[in-house]
Amino acid sequence: MKNEARLRENIKGKRILYLATKNSDYIRVSQEIDMAKELGKSVEVIAFPDKKYLTRILKVYAKLLATDIKQYDVVIVGFMAQMILPVFMWKLRKKVIITDFFISIYDTLVFDRKKLKENSLPAKVCKWIDKLTIKESTYLVSDTKTHGQYFVEELGAKIDKIYVCYLKADKKIYYPRVLEKPEQYRDQYLVLYFGSILPVQGVDIVMETIKSMENVKDVHFIIIGPIGEKIEKANTDNVTYINWLPQEKLAEYIAFSDLCLAGHFSNTVNKARRTIPGKAYIYQAMGKKMILGDSPANRELFREDKDFLFVSLGCSQELRKGILVEASRWRNDKNE
Repeated sequence: MKNEARLRENIKGKRILYLATKNSDYIRVSQEIDMAKELGKSVEVIAFPDKKYLTRILKVYAKLLATDIKQYDVVIVGFMAQMILPVFMWKLRKKVIITDFFISIYDTLVFDRKKLKENSLPAKVCKWIDKLTIKESTYLVSDTKTHGQYFVEELGAKIDKIYVCYLKADKKIYYPRVLEKPEQYRDQYLVLYFGSILPVQGVDIVMETIKSMENVKDVHFIIIGPIGEKIEKANTDNVTYINWLPQEKLAEYIAFSDLCLAGHFSNTVNKARRTIPGKAYIYQAMGKKMILGDSPANRELFREDKDFLFVSLGCSQELRKGILVEASRWRNDKNE
């Protein structure tokens, strides 16, 4: 597999068309657009901010139909390429196509979100679409080496056509800072977790940990994300739930927290072993101490030290122990 530096060489000085069906401020999309604008001779972006996914797709289709492809050297297809390439290969086939393939719809719907049975016809169709997208791409971009290897083994991707590009936090928003805790948390050791509450993240392990620490009176958890009915909440006094925060406010909560939970913690979704959670990059950019799931993907970038702690996937007991150790250090520092 090739690294990001090789990808940057391939797009430098090129006329670039960038396509994505995700809103342009999504962390992966904005990272790719910034790189294209930094290196490309010219860049046109076809991506829309509409909240409804169907609306964004239809707008991308309409704009792409009206676009003269001859004026571009390279087409970069971001999130989600499977919704674009199979439909528009007749228009894009003669161009160099760089596809950000960090999501397999087959893997996501069958094994991550468990919406389809593995050997069902819809699952086979999803796998076919993934394979077709890979086949029609000149190069693929993966978010980790471990994930890229999965695409090779499961979907037939060619290993020498894969670039590995790790995520990057938006440092205009996420940067180190010192903020005082709000009054209600002033004497609490704050443990923060945020996410979209997907199975791969293992939020159930976090909930088990919160329940097991109900009687540790000076440790308080802040959980940010749309839990709703997706998972059984810990209905204890040591946790505050927040459904959503804008990024700027989220950064403030991270800044005044003592410990951040990154994950992934699931041991039932294999994708947890192959991907690095986006929140880990954010915590790192802000200089925060964090707990990560002990996975091959996380080990690609992080090494255990005073700021990065690892716990076995699926093990709330280890997560509890890690939090208690860090809380004990906080108490000692406070009493010195």
